[in-house]
Amino acid sequence: MTFDQKVSYLVDNLRDLPDELAEQGVEILASAGETEYAAVLARDKGLVDKAISILVNEGDYLWAALIAKNDGRAEESGRLYRDGLQYYIDMEMFGRAISAATALGLPADQVDDLFRRGIESESRGMDIAHTHAMIDSAMESLEISLIGREDEISRQIVTAVNEERGKMEEKERAEEEKRTKVEGQGKKS
Repeated sequence: MTFDQKVSYLVDNLRDLPDELAEQGVEILASAGETEYAAVLARDKGLVDKAISILVNEGDYLWAALIAKNDGRAEESGRLYRDGLQYYIDMEMFGRAISAATALGLPADQVDDLFRRGIESESRGMDIAHTHAMIDSAMESLEISLIGREDEISRQIVTAVNEERGKMEEKERAEEEKRTKVEGQGKKS
């Protein structure tokens, strides 16, 4: 059997694989990059340490911690969540960091801080003008799709779209005035 055939066999027979083939099957799946299948096989066949090791090596501390917790290893689970929190922050994977922080029961202000850091991270390098244009285009498409509809919900949507447009325009004017003011002060210096 070729390596690919072995991987295919293991994936197809994951739940029915004999126990004596489990350890070798886990190794084959892991070396093939089939991390999830390897972790599931290891977990289901009682090779919990191996499942956790595979997941940690792939940076999936959340799943590793959950497996440890479900195996009655609360202390190890907590350590994995803490290690994962640090790893996810370092890798700027703030969604996962928030999940780890929540699982650890961190205070709401710390979770909120992670959320803010995630937004900052995601918005770096973002073209705000392009984003505004996309939002405006979507709002215009919505408004066009409601032309001729006279029901109450359609009227409320059109009103909300127009209010949002007004807010966006006001915000853009304020930002432009601020830029102009800063530029004017720079020229006086």
